[in-house]
Amino acid sequence: MAPNRIGTSHCPITRVQDQHILLAHGGGGRLMNQLIETLIQPTFDNPIIQQRHDGAVFAIGDSRLAFTTDSYVVQPLFFPGGDIGSLAVFGTVNDLAMCAAKPLYLSTSFILEEGFKLDQFEQIVRSIREAADQAGVKIITGDTKVVESGKADGIFINTAGVGLVRYPINVGAHQIQANDLIVLSGDIGRHGVAILAAREGFSFEAPFASDSAPLNHCILDLIQQAIEIHCLRDLTRGGLATALVELSETGNVRFRIDESAIPVREEIRGACEILGFDPLYLANEGRFIAFIPSYCVEKALEIVNEHSPGRNATIIGRVISATQQGVILKTQIGTTRILDMQSGEQLPRIC
Repeated sequence: MAPNRIGTSHCPITRVQDQHILLAHGGGGRLMNQLIETLIQPTFDNPIIQQRHDGAVFAIGDSRLAFTTDSYVVQPLFFPGGDIGSLAVFGTVNDLAMCAAKPLYLSTSFILEEGFKLDQFEQIVRSIREAADQAGVKIITGDTKVVESGKADGIFINTAGVGLVRYPINVGAHQIQANDLIVLSGDIGRHGVAILAAREGFSFEAPFASDSAPLNHCILDLIQQAIEIHCLRDLTRGGLATALVELSETGNVRFRIDESAIPVREEIRGACEILGFDPLYLANEGRFIAFIPSYCVEKALEIVNEHSPGRNATIIGRVISATQQGVILKTQIGTTRILDMQSGEQLPRIC
């Protein structure tokens, strides 16, 4: 294999005009949702894709399987707390976990740009193996392609994953019920700030490391200990706010969130203030929210904190309506505002 290199990634919509969708690097949020809803979803419409979840859950014989796929284009390739290889494994494993599945097998496909350094590729491949071992999955198939120099940006990775839903549980936006409590598994914003600091060479007093980690062990523990879970969602591109809005719209439910209950490290909050970012919209790669009835939420918090290095899982809000959409945020100064998706991404190329 020649040394290689690969490049730019997704190009979400920036505007829709005269029935033509125009794409631009760095778009996302509401506009990416628009692309999915107006083109992708109608074109491939079927009962399984209508689940609108992190992965597809379907039955084959007596077994229920979960399947997901994702592509990773993070820049820089190596960052504090991880790299594109471990990120690709954990991201796909976590999508399967959000389906309440036990991840089993992954595929890994590489798109390499001509001229990409072989030692970097070896480092990424080793990282993938270590991450797979940590998550308890096996890489069983894949592919490698090389493109001309200048046609990409180092290396892109696509992964797909298969998992087994072993327990009689259904999770998803349509399962959310009124008065469910919303549990956040830990502090937010670290991955986005870590990527930006590494990309731009910013130096802060406190070092930032991504929260990138596998979530499947924690979710399986919740399920095995009979915690009633109605919905799960990991907080990747678009962060906590985007995940809440997507679930509200998909499930036709309304949430009330307490901003003061959302854990954000002081150094992350300070960096966001300096850089003009909102931590609610910053990507995370090791955090999730769970919608859980009140009777078992304390036990759920205990379990999640056993798996969380920060031990700061907390209740951040409640479902206040099962017939209306919307995410109402009670701010730290006591006012309220409506959360919405952003028209673009605060920080592109973060996963």
